[in-house]
Amino acid sequence: MDDDGKLKQSGSDIDNEVYDTEQSTTTEKNLPKIPEASFSLFISSLVTQALISMGEVDNPFSKTKNQNLDQAKFTIDTLQIIKDKTCGNLADEEEKLLDTALYDLRMRYVEKSK
Repeated sequence: MDDDGKLKQSGSDIDNEVYDTEQSTTTEKNLPKIPEASFSLFISSLVTQALISMGEVDNPFSKTKNQNLDQAKFTIDTLQIIKDKTCGNLADEEEKLLDTALYDLRMRYVEKSK
């Protein structure tokens, strides 16, 4: 509704501009800055996801440790697919990060599976 109490067409450009401006000023002040995307950050996020699934790290939403080994295996397998598909295209540091992550996660997975 407009100031006179009449219905306006929803989704109008003016409504969107006002909404976007209000949202951006509100959220920019409250949210931490997002780091620049990189291969190592992507791999680290998958490693964190696997650790959460294995119950090694608190779930950031529930603040509890829950174990879901099927989900952990899926994430580890996803990292292996990334390794296979990027073979020969990674910098030495990126390849070492991926190899180390896979080894560490697999060892933790085997231990949790016992």
